[in-house]
Amino acid sequence: MTRSSEAVTKLQRSKRHYNSWVVNETLEDYSLRYAPRSFRRWSEFTVANTALGGISYLADFAIGGSIAISSGFTNSFWAILVSAIIIFVTGVPISYYAARYNIDMDLLTRGAGFGYIGSTLTSVIYASFCFIFFALEGAIMAQAIEIYFGLPLVWGYLLCTVAIFPLVVFGMTLLAQMQVWTQPIWLSRTAQINQGM
Repeated sequence: MTRSSEAVTKLQRSKRHYNSWVVNETLEDYSLRYAPRSFRRWSEFTVANTALGGISYLADFAIGGSIAISSGFTNSFWAILVSAIIIFVTGVPISYYAARYNIDMDLLTRGAGFGYIGSTLTSVIYASFCFIFFALEGAIMAQAIEIYFGLPLVWGYLLCTVAIFPLVVFGMTLLAQMQVWTQPIWLSRTAQINQGM
């Protein structure tokens, strides 16, 4: 047996075994692997409908309102405009390469020369942002449930925490389905509120 065939044999023997959750294709966590090509075949309606839910997050309105109240409209307008331009300019190449090569931000960071440490830092930043965002949304939703249904705030926090787990685990597919199911309720409730004003 030659030396190169021994090396190949050693490589085959030490094949990596993944956790069963990582191997499960129904779970949509693609931070450490390529996203499947099927994700690029979603219809425009599915993407637009899911994005519509993204722009209606309650925290965005609350944060924007608090910035305007504390800093004044003019200061807030220019600060938000500059931030939006920076986000757009940096977001275009990230979106382009993520869509073209089916890869997540973690793999993009690694491939751009930042290595494993850079991709780990990217994941930590992204995860901390998600924790803060989910906490804000959960607090707002728990308060809305308390006002609308009379459920105590503590139980509302617990309900919102438990409800977010399936969305995080099953990702965009479940989120798109939930958006289709709940959008008629949301639109009719918004219409009722607007008529009452």
